[in-house]
Amino acid sequence: MKTIIGIDVGGSTTKIVGFDECGRLIEPLFVKATDPITAVYGAFGKFTDENQLELRNIDKVMVTGVGSSYLTKPLYGLPCHHVSEFNCIGLGGLYLSKLDRAIVVSMGTGTAIVRAERGKKVEYLGGTGIGGGTLAGLARKMLGVTDIQNIVELASTGQLSNVDLRVCDITRKDIPGMLSSELTAANFGNLSDLATKNDLALGLVNMIFESVAMLALFASRDKKIDKIVMTGNMTNIPQAKEIFASLNKTFEADYIVPGHSQFATVIGAALSEC
Repeated sequence: MKTIIGIDVGGSTTKIVGFDECGRLIEPLFVKATDPITAVYGAFGKFTDENQLELRNIDKVMVTGVGSSYLTKPLYGLPCHHVSEFNCIGLGGLYLSKLDRAIVVSMGTGTAIVRAERGKKVEYLGGTGIGGGTLAGLARKMLGVTDIQNIVELASTGQLSNVDLRVCDITRKDIPGMLSSELTAANFGNLSDLATKNDLALGLVNMIFESVAMLALFASRDKKIDKIVMTGNMTNIPQAKEIFASLNKTFEADYIVPGHSQFATVIGAALSEC
């Protein structure tokens, strides 16, 4: 068995990963480029060089992602096999989580949700336009900041109490069936005139992750699958794990952010059948 390469061509980043002849994962990497063809060739060249891979030792190149349609010719003479992005999300989520069955969520520019089970076809359950694109767009308008890392830095010292309306802000009594008075009653529903950029940044991050997490929870309950695997670039944001941990406790859910979560889709591509 030779090395299998997976490539995920996104709108602004291209990711690449491989499995060697022994089935071991080769450390993934990504490159940023607005042109998909430039990104693919750049990523492939860097990946093969860093891992000392010879073209003759590569068996297959599996490609996915919104930009993969631009790849219409063999890559350095190697045929490229196009695979479904939703299938890749499911396969990658199961591989990273080591689960046999899960709801897998991919948080990128937008969000996709699938049901994945080993030995069965991945089922696309739907998605939402809320994701990294939402965060960048709203932050540009509200904060004058577009870089995700700068938004995250601002959010690290923000106070949600200056932005969100919580259950405890509107009632002193317990609400039947309500597990926590700290639950958000309305995102940006308690926006203070004195709210800082840091507060607003945290409010945006919290709104996006809570919204996506609740959609995933509804899918989990509908399909009677308690494991929810969170993947995609957005899961690298530090506040994500804190928000998921809080929701795990509140709703007795099981949100999981595995290692290499941002590379789930490209790993799934490498694992796909032609």
